Amino acid sequence: MTIIPPPEPDPAALQLSLARLRAQRGWSYDQLAARSGLSRRTLIEIEQGRTIGTLATWHALAHAFCIPLGDLLSPLCAAHEPPGPEV
Repeated sequence: MTIIPPPEPDPAALQLSLARLRAQRGWSYDQLAARSGLSRRTLIEIEQGRTIGTLATWHALAHAFCIPLGDLLSPLCAAHEPPGPEV
C-alpha cells in the first residue's frame, strides 16, 4: 500500500483566490480587514504570497465573503487533482 502525502499549500493559488474575490466585490484592503477582523498587513502579505495564513485566517475570510470555507480553499485542491484515467 502506497501512502501519498498531502500536497503542500500553494501560496500562489491562495493569493489569487483572495485577490479575485476582493476585486469582484470592489473591496479595499481596509474594507476586507474591517469585515474579517484581520489586519490589513495580513491581507497584503497573503495577496503578495509572503504567507498562507492559518486556518483561522481563512475561516475569517470565508465568513467575510459569506462563502463556505471549502469554496475559498478550492484552488488548493484543484492544483493537486490527480490525473484522470488514461483512455
